[in-house]
Amino acid sequence: MRNLWLKLRKDYKKKNPKLKSGAFELLKYIGPGLLVTVGFIDPGNWASNFAAGSEFGYTLLWVVTLSTVMLVILQHNVAHLGIVTGLCLSEAANKYLSRRASRVTLWSAIGASISTSLAEILGGAIALQMLFDVPIKIGAILVTIFVTCMMFSNSYKKIERYIIAFVSLIGLSFIYELFLVDIQWQEAAVAWVTPSMPDGSILIIMSVLGAVVMPHNLFLHSEVIQSREWNLKDDKVIEKQLKYEFFDTLFSMVIGWAINSAMILLAASTFFREGLIVDDLQQAKSLLEPLLGANAAIVFAIALLFAGISSSMTSGIAAGSIFAGMYDEPYNIKDIHSRTGVAISLGVALLIIFVINNPFKGLIISQAILSMQLPITVFLQVRLTSSKEVMGKYANKPMTKYMLYLIASIVTALNLWLLYSLATGWVVTD
Repeated sequence: MRNLWLKLRKDYKKKNPKLKSGAFELLKYIGPGLLVTVGFIDPGNWASNFAAGSEFGYTLLWVVTLSTVMLVILQHNVAHLGIVTGLCLSEAANKYLSRRASRVTLWSAIGASISTSLAEILGGAIALQMLFDVPIKIGAILVTIFVTCMMFSNSYKKIERYIIAFVSLIGLSFIYELFLVDIQWQEAAVAWVTPSMPDGSILIIMSVLGAVVMPHNLFLHSEVIQSREWNLKDDKVIEKQLKYEFFDTLFSMVIGWAINSAMILLAASTFFREGLIVDDLQQAKSLLEPLLGANAAIVFAIALLFAGISSSMTSGIAAGSIFAGMYDEPYNIKDIHSRTGVAISLGVALLIIFVINNPFKGLIISQAILSMQLPITVFLQVRLTSSKEVMGKYANKPMTKYMLYLIASIVTALNLWLLYSLATGWVVTD
């Protein structure tokens, strides 16, 4: 009977070569979006989300929703650049801008990647200190060595698998911890879609928004999506990739939204309820232990370690892509230019960590640097994707272009406001 069934199934496949279901077809395109997701569940986000939840409860959940919607639009748009042109954002800037303009833009993006790597490596080092009492600077060296070895010895596909595994573990960690607390789901559901600005919350709102839309992620997504080398001369192929890319982006960003939301839910249901304000990741772990038990604190530290490692890899790939793009080359870890970009990002970040006395202050400074560079990258992207010279018939429609410029303006205004707050001493970083 079994042999007969197998024979019938084989005959049916021959007669129906398109037997493969849409679900399995979609799975081939999952990956690039998850690499981006890691960028906005990094240690910098942890600090912002735990501060939001511990100080304002559920009321700032809407910020995660808004920032994720903005991110979906921007990442979907920059992925189009990679699919349609076969160029990453860095290569396109090098090709379509003047040499001086492209160098200033791309070197500023390298600086943003270094700043991102600093936060990621620092987060991993803080996690090692939580778990094994390893000094921050020694932990930073260990994280950098581990990440460098993984990146220099693996291809895109292997890196994507590691990232998917890390993201899954981070998500499972927070799901586990959510089961240990009492969530007011009805109140949370309202807060996800209802804007609210409690007194003194504007700085946290800007921090969460600024930490989600990150410049290196825009370079990263366009690089990874174009690296799949589709047939760019066939409009049907391009249309298919654009459709499936949106699913990948939406699916991945929803996962990021859920994990960021889980951080706020956890902080609101533990620290806010107890009247405890968290302003340090080490403090968050220490406070979790008496409230939820030793297991929750350990799971928190392990998840932070995975977040630091995985996001360090994505910031390294972004830097490699940016540097290689200056030489009209795609990212390839076997190529000297890509390796140089990775080494600059991770190496310089590690050196800066050695002169930082306050790790939490280091996270704040890294976010400020990102804030300064972000508008440059966003406006660069919109200019390129709105150009018919670059995108041909796939250039942004007027409505899309205006919506993107509106988002870019909002992001710029919010980040400038954050910088002003830092400069005027509104933020206490010590």
